[in-house]
Amino acid sequence: MEPVSPWIWVGFLAFVATMMALDLGVFHRKAHVLGLREAARWVAVWVSLALIFNLLVWAWRGPASALEFLTGYLIEKSLSVDNLFVFLVIFKYFALPVALYHTVLVWGIVGAVVLRGAMIGAGAALIMQFHWVLWLFGLFLIYTAIKLATQREEEVHPDRNALVRLARRIWPVTPRYVGGKFFVRRAGAWAMTPLFVVVLAVEGTDVLFATDSIPAIFAITRDPFIVFTSNIFAILGLRAIFFLLAGIIHKLRYLRYGLALVLGFIGVKMLIEAWVHIPTFLSLGIVGLILGGSVGLSLLADRRARRPPR
Repeated sequence: MEPVSPWIWVGFLAFVATMMALDLGVFHRKAHVLGLREAARWVAVWVSLALIFNLLVWAWRGPASALEFLTGYLIEKSLSVDNLFVFLVIFKYFALPVALYHTVLVWGIVGAVVLRGAMIGAGAALIMQFHWVLWLFGLFLIYTAIKLATQREEEVHPDRNALVRLARRIWPVTPRYVGGKFFVRRAGAWAMTPLFVVVLAVEGTDVLFATDSIPAIFAITRDPFIVFTSNIFAILGLRAIFFLLAGIIHKLRYLRYGLALVLGFIGVKMLIEAWVHIPTFLSLGIVGLILGGSVGLSLLADRRARRPPR
């Protein structure tokens, strides 16, 4: 594995910080709900940046690393879309005003970048020290695939989130939202607003999702730089994807089963890697076929359901 210069790491982190500052501090300084057209434009921007970065990886480290990045990005992006199902449940559960969706998603992305960086570093260190950890990752992904295929959306319970329960034991919570504020001073003491509780629920949920997505990409590559960059690019456009898909995500009824198949395939790939090597380009094709098929079948089923009876 070719070592990556610390200056390249610094440069990438500076690029991410700059893009997030422009996105959140300039273009979307005022919290608002993205319309479909605006959300689609921003999805296109983030996907284009990821593909440009993929070309840079190709020129710098060759086609093998570029293919690993593209496969990892597709897997992480598709798994991040599944987060939207749970985010919607959390927002509805806490009766979050639509105008505050933007604020929660922004802080969710910032927290995800930091948390996943730490988790990827820990995962890479474990694999370097104990190669058998990959088998544990594989078994865990197969278990997660089965759980994803059988668990219903309604089984999500945001109030059981560990961060939420801990915070409520430490601070009182105001009965209603107070604009975009996380804390307010009432009767001489500080209290949390429900907005901060929602952010904690989202951050805690992202940690759970990361335990699935990070092992999944380690099945594609052991290169921490490719693992980290593909994860970050998948996360950066999540806010725009949320507003783009929020109105139609209920129509993707088979996407969850497609993601379960992807996780199951990757888990099996990890378990048999020592005896059967599945090339990255074949993995990319299988993942793309599963995801494309699940989306296509979902849209076809939705069209048939809306067709008036004869």
